[in-house]
Amino acid sequence: MLDIKNITVLGSGIMGHGIAQVSAMSGYNVTLRDVEQQFLDKAMEKVKWSLDKLVSKQKLSQPEADKIFARITPKVDLADALKNCDLMIEAVPEIMELKKKVYAEVDKVADEKTVFASNTSTLPITEIANTTSRPERFIGIHFFNPPQLMKLVEVIPGQKTSPELVQTTIDFVKSVSKEPVLCKKDVAGFIVNRIFIPLVHEAAWAMARDAASMTEIDSAVKFRLGFPMGIFELADFTGLDVIHKATIEMHSRDKKVINPHPKIEELFNQKKLGQKSGSGFYEYSGDKYERIPLSEDLAKNFNPIRLVANILNNAAWLVTNQASDINEIEKALQLGMGLKKPVFETGKEFGVTNIVKELTAQAQKYGQFYEPDPLLVSMQN
Repeated sequence: MLDIKNITVLGSGIMGHGIAQVSAMSGYNVTLRDVEQQFLDKAMEKVKWSLDKLVSKQKLSQPEADKIFARITPKVDLADALKNCDLMIEAVPEIMELKKKVYAEVDKVADEKTVFASNTSTLPITEIANTTSRPERFIGIHFFNPPQLMKLVEVIPGQKTSPELVQTTIDFVKSVSKEPVLCKKDVAGFIVNRIFIPLVHEAAWAMARDAASMTEIDSAVKFRLGFPMGIFELADFTGLDVIHKATIEMHSRDKKVINPHPKIEELFNQKKLGQKSGSGFYEYSGDKYERIPLSEDLAKNFNPIRLVANILNNAAWLVTNQASDINEIEKALQLGMGLKKPVFETGKEFGVTNIVKELTAQAQKYGQFYEPDPLLVSMQN
């Protein structure tokens, strides 16, 4: 088994410095690497701010915070940053060409013992791994944003990843006080995004096809499906740039995963990216995060069965294709999307037979994208 002591995080953005912080808090020696010193300075300021906050809440003592901060060493020189590294976690932007360029450089200077992990949320692990000289020592390790707060980490082996590395990665995730969920196959969107991204598009189709308002759909998603917020609200919170990029990546790999609605691309092109840009699906007035006024009364005006059907069809696909199982999917959605109740339980409330009927009717009307997965068909009473 691989003994991990020294970690190098490539990229010091939100994900990179967050992963560096949670690793240092668990006792690892961390090197944080970026291409310019100014990026590293900003990242280290943010880590310090985050640790200071934990001290003010009495979750850490000042000496503990100082020790954690001292465990993170910022470096610009790549070869120097990778010296004696056991595990390298790459957290550069979600652009395939950029990632391949980074790995080409890393591959030349990394120690033979160094394991490569990518924090990608949608890009194919196998494709990135195959650009390196060590695909069997390459794995996906998808932390959720922000890493300091979110408990879930998806672990995704590529086609050639060794079983030992899968176990080592799961153990590492547990060692930094996170909950690992294994996506057994390198499928488009892994587990959470396989459910979340198509659902945003399906909600947009529901608005067009069912003549329902955004707040009616969002109220139904929140109050009838047990989501922490509405789906359009969640899309705005996540960022429509993130959703648009994930859509393109996932759809290019698997046409069955998403039925893209043009509204998402349209908002992206208009630079209406959600909360961060002041408008997305909804309009926002200030810098502070605003909640959309949703209600149980509004929820009564929209039957979300087509959304439940979309969620369950994609969840069933993951099981049928042996990428995951029902328990792991439920754990991933609870921790990654904040769902208050299991989706298969919600499916039973609506009736699996009704859901299969809904999907069959949609398939006849809108095409084979909606055909029910064999697992759902077999689950009918």
